[in-house]
Amino acid sequence: MSHHVKKILSDISCLDSERALETLISMYQEDLSRYIFMYVHSGEITEEIMSDVFYTVWENRKSITYIYPFKPYLYKIAKFRCLNYLRNNKKFPTGLEKMPMHTFASTQTTVEEEYISREMVLQLNSIIEELPPKCKLAFKLIREDKMHYKDAAEHLGVSIKTLESQVNTAIKKIK
Repeated sequence: MSHHVKKILSDISCLDSERALETLISMYQEDLSRYIFMYVHSGEITEEIMSDVFYTVWENRKSITYIYPFKPYLYKIAKFRCLNYLRNNKKFPTGLEKMPMHTFASTQTTVEEEYISREMVLQLNSIIEELPPKCKLAFKLIREDKMHYKDAAEHLGVSIKTLESQVNTAIKKIK
């Protein structure tokens, strides 16, 4: 965890700083929003769950300085909120087959990759959409959200080897 994130968490925890919470939200909101949307397929519900996640952070602010790494903690809260929503609304299991993933929205590219045509990006997104649900989720967590393999494996409840296998399968199908 970067020194910057530790400082923000410390300010939230020790100083009850709402400004620090707003900074934290702005840091994680975009990635977390995409992740939640994969489960609930609704912008409105995504916003509600996002609010619940950060409300939980605020409610547990006295202990968050001890949470390392922090990003998987947010994802874990989000996952449980999503699953609760789906269960409570009889939308469970949704199957992750319909996950909208705009994988290239936040990936870093090299100079050469900047010249990939829009059609190519659309084609790649289409291929990613066709991946099996677990491969797609593993690929998203590792490649788009840049989660560490250990954290992503723990989050998904699989071994690191299984996660590596799912990501490799995704990469082979994309190639």
